[in-house]
Amino acid sequence: MAKLIVVSPDGQREFELGAVTTLGRHTVNTIRIFDRIVSKEHARITRRPDGKFLYEDLGSLNGSFYAGARLKERVLADGDEILVGATQLRFQGATTSEAVLEQVTIGGAANEAVIKQKVQAAAAGREFEPEAEIDDIAVLRRDYERLRLAHELNRSIELEVNIDVLLEKIIMKAFELIPCDRGVILLMEDGVPRPRIARTRDGRNEQIVLSRSIINDVVQHESAVLSSDASVDSRFLGAHSIILSGIRSTMTVPLMHHDSLLGIMHLDSLLAVNAFGEKDLEIFAGIANQAASAIANSYMARKIEEEARTRAQFQRLLSPNLVEQVVAGKLQLEKGGTLSEVTLLFSDIRGFTAMSESREPQEIVRMLNEYFELMVDSIFVHRGTLDKFVGDEIIALFGAPVAIADAEFQAVQCALDMLDILDDFNRTRGAEGLDEIKIGIGINTGNVVTGAIGSSRALQYTAVGDAMNVAARLCSAAEPGEILISQPTHSRVRDRVAAKVLPPLRLKGKAVEQTVYRVMGLRTPK
Repeated sequence: MAKLIVVSPDGQREFELGAVTTLGRHTVNTIRIFDRIVSKEHARITRRPDGKFLYEDLGSLNGSFYAGARLKERVLADGDEILVGATQLRFQGATTSEAVLEQVTIGGAANEAVIKQKVQAAAAGREFEPEAEIDDIAVLRRDYERLRLAHELNRSIELEVNIDVLLEKIIMKAFELIPCDRGVILLMEDGVPRPRIARTRDGRNEQIVLSRSIINDVVQHESAVLSSDASVDSRFLGAHSIILSGIRSTMTVPLMHHDSLLGIMHLDSLLAVNAFGEKDLEIFAGIANQAASAIANSYMARKIEEEARTRAQFQRLLSPNLVEQVVAGKLQLEKGGTLSEVTLLFSDIRGFTAMSESREPQEIVRMLNEYFELMVDSIFVHRGTLDKFVGDEIIALFGAPVAIADAEFQAVQCALDMLDILDDFNRTRGAEGLDEIKIGIGINTGNVVTGAIGSSRALQYTAVGDAMNVAARLCSAAEPGEILISQPTHSRVRDRVAAKVLPPLRLKGKAVEQTVYRVMGLRTPK
């Protein structure tokens, strides 16, 4: 099933695409996007008769963007990413494995007769003999043929890391080299072989039934099976799925990489009696060996890509030293939460709404990106964790996911640095004739629940608790260029931070007035 993954500052959501899917800010849309830059009726995705999906921008004010260019319409391809406002739309086409699972079934009862006799493809693992020791022209011709076939297959699949494309190339090359009618590749998932690709020589999308007894035997013994005429072969008398399917000849080989079974490859013939011989099995086993190596390389490439994506994702949230711990598995950010004391920093831009109304959206996005880049660098320098962006607001945690001894002081230092960095940034903006950016900052220390919170498909590392609300209220109360800290934070930093107590402040949602301090700077060590 094709899906649209919607990624916004508030998290990630997934939607299955129907015949017509509408997107926009209004409630009447199939997918509602909570983004002030997105139009009420922004875009439409329609499934065409050929099964492909067409994205159409409905004349939105701020547009849809693909690869940095404004987009009117596009036939979506798997992995396409479209930007609407601050929201990313990622198209995910239906997976090939879903279609194959419907086309291929493993038939026969669980108590089918187990195959007792197998043909071992020993030649596939045999080393080439030294040239000086070859005195038989037949051996020379055999080795040349092995090299030729290996070369052809290697040229076809070399450097291919997309597993679906790779399997397609492998099975089509097998059709070129072996006189078969149908082919199936199964890959191991949780110890069970599952169909991943199925093809017929004539391109028909017919139902294919595989013998459970053959599949089980190949998995158990990791050896090849050859039948010259499966419909009358005594080895398969109990394998009813073969007989009922009218299969005349079969070859099934394991996909072995070193000592690991990665899957199974199966070829069969519906018409020809004695379609396959020992030479066909030897060729097929050679194909399987190279296919297994290519599949293993594809898995490794995918793992590297996933680690790179994980690293890129957490580089936006965590300081570099924590990112490496997450990627290496030393630090787990799993679903759930831990109650701990954390210092929370909230910062937002004063007058941002008025600024947004008087500037082009592209200019606002560019300004925010430059501003966020500078502020997040300061958070990471002081060992903080980026919780999230909410519009123009920045939320950072100090002391989570890894506790630090001086979290409160690091947060205050970070806030002072943010103001200094902003002064330099504003000087540059002033030289370019642009308005200054003013921010207010609030800091509080308290117990919150931190962890990966959300659904199984969209987890976000964050903090939840009343201490978060207090920090947010302090930020709202701060004047431009002002840093307000709570009593709990001040009590931990008063020896190193100069602060002025302010009149008690009534914070929204709090019955008792709060003692608040304005940070003046760092104390000079005595």
